[in-house]
This record gives sequence, structure tokens and C-alpha cells, in this order.
Amino acid sequence: MAFDLPGYLAARQPLVDAQLAAYLSDRAEVPAVLLEAMRYSLLAPGKRLRPMLVLMAAQAAGGNDEAALPAACAVEMVHAYSLIHDDLPAMDDDDLRRGLPTCHKKFGEALAILTGDALLTLAFEVLARAYPPRTAAGCTLVLARGAGAAGMVGGQVDDLAWERGGETGGDREKSYFPRTPQPRTLAALEQIHRLKTGALFRACLGLGVWAAQGERVEGPDHALLERLDVYGRSLGLAFQITDDLLDVERTAAQIGKRTGKDAARGKLTYPSLVGVEESRRRAAQLAREALLQVTPLGEAATPLAALMEFVLTRQY
Repeated sequence: MAFDLPGYLAARQPLVDAQLAAYLSDRAEVPAVLLEAMRYSLLAPGKRLRPMLVLMAAQAAGGNDEAALPAACAVEMVHAYSLIHDDLPAMDDDDLRRGLPTCHKKFGEALAILTGDALLTLAFEVLARAYPPRTAAGCTLVLARGAGAAGMVGGQVDDLAWERGGETGGDREKSYFPRTPQPRTLAALEQIHRLKTGALFRACLGLGVWAAQGERVEGPDHALLERLDVYGRSLGLAFQITDDLLDVERTAAQIGKRTGKDAARGKLTYPSLVGVEESRRRAAQLAREALLQVTPLGEAATPLAALMEFVLTRQY
């Protein structure tokens, strides 16, 4: 019988949503308008793909949802912060996210920036409070690496450098990027997305293993961490390819954010570089590579295998 991924996700998304809401309750010390903006962005309807990755990795490592839930929520906080900042006028300049006005459209740019800051720092508070010291330290390191300058943030910088590197206008912030056009190559594109998207996916998998095995005498299984890291690399690139394809082929109403913007801005994407059919072929190849990593783990990794298939065929 085929694995019921929709049922698996449907059973766990309410757990994640309820825990996220709990982390933002009874926060009388937080300014009311900031708390409202944090709730607006963090609790907006979404796939919760990154938290699900944490829960799936924990299962593959012999753990359970309860132990992995704080780490799952922490990574969703980091993801929400990144979306708030990416949507700002100085970045991707979007006005729709998850079917709702973006945070800066709803609350203004200044409060949106501070809301992102608050969610980022709350993520590490959650890890510090939820886990024993060794597990908390391991999770903090994994998440900081995936989200930071050598991970997601660095990928965003590379993306902006490519997009704006050839511009010579008077806008002050553009002057910090190299004035020479960036290379239009598959290697350059995949390097951007290994950091911008893939690094946080890989962090999710590491968080799941640490949540399940962090207190073992010998620590987490390093072979398992490496196997899931390779899976995460392939998953992250495949996810970005399908994201680029959705931007070309779907509507804003269907996927909950503005579409066609990448082409309008001349942004480097898989379809613009290699075409739609080659993009699909590359995504299928990455899926095969990911499945090679998790299939030997047996039944415990079935959700990870099913998730890879979902990413390959997703329509939103």
C-alpha cells in the first residue's frame, strides 16, 4: 500500500500550528503591535514543509514527534523571518505571501523588519528552553549554520549580487554589489540555491536527528547525519526547480503569491537558463539521488521518500 503522505501531513500540521501559537501566547512583555505582526506572519496558512522535515528526520533517527516539535517550530520561525525580509521593497519587493498581504504591506516596513528580527531570535530561545544543554547546543549550531552567512543569508546575497551586479544606477544599496554581470551558468544558479533554499532544508534534517539522538552517550549517528544531508541537498535543489516552474506555469490565486515576477525582473531561474523540459529532467534526477539516500533506512524513512515525490509533482 502506498504511503499516505497527505494523511501524515494532515495529522501533524495542527500539532505544529498549535505549538507555534503557544509560543506566542502569554507574552505580555512583548509590545502588542509586534506580537500581532509576529502572529500574522508565523501563523499564516502554509505547508509547514520545514517543520515536517524535522519531524520526518527525527522519525528516521528513531525519535518521535513530541521530542522534535520544538526544533520543528524553531525552524518555522526562522523560515517566517526570512520570508518577511525577502518580501521587503529592498529585497524581492513582494506584496502577497501565503495568499495574504505581506508583513510590510500590513504593518509597514519598520515593523516588518523588527518582526523578522523577533522571530529569528525567538527560534533560538525555543531551542535553549526546550532541550537539555548538549542537544540545545547541537540544534543551535545546526540552525545557525543553515540560516546564517554561510547558508540562507549568504545565498540571498549571492542572488541579489547576480540580479543587481550589472546595474549602475544611483540607488545607494546597489553600489555594494559587484558592477560586473554575474555568470549565467547552471553551476552559479545551483550554488545560489544550495545556500538560499537548500541550507535550511539540510538544517531541518540535522535538527531532527539531534532532537532524537542528541543525548545519546555517543551523540547523534554521524553516518545518518551525512546521509540525510545529501538527501537535503537534492531535495533543496529539486524544490527550487519546482518553485521556478510554478512561477512560470501557475497563477497567484493557485499558489498564494505573485507569479511571473522572476521573468519580469530578468532573474536567473532554471526555466530561463535551461528551459522547462530540462528543468523537469534535472528535478527528476535530483529526486532519484535523494531516494538513494533514504531507501536503505527502511520504513522509518518512508515519509522522507514520499515527501521527495511530492516536491517533484507539487502544484502549489
